[in-house]
Amino acid sequence: MLKLKVEGMTCNHCVMAVKKALMRVPGVEKAEVSLERAEALVEGQADLEALLRAVEEEGYRATLAG
Repeated sequence: MLKLKVEGMTCNHCVMAVKKALMRVPGVEKAEVSLERAEALVEGQADLEALLRAVEEEGYRATLAG
């Protein structure tokens, strides 16, 4: 499981946009996005760069958390 820090989310619409973007990345089996924690948990065998790019294409900033 990968944990991503996501910056720029302000509402549930943002959460859904990030989740949908992550789910479109090949290899993602599950994605959970939290507005309160400003993070996304991703399960599967997806490429990290593809995940970060998918989030950034939606207008948010993502980095690998801790």
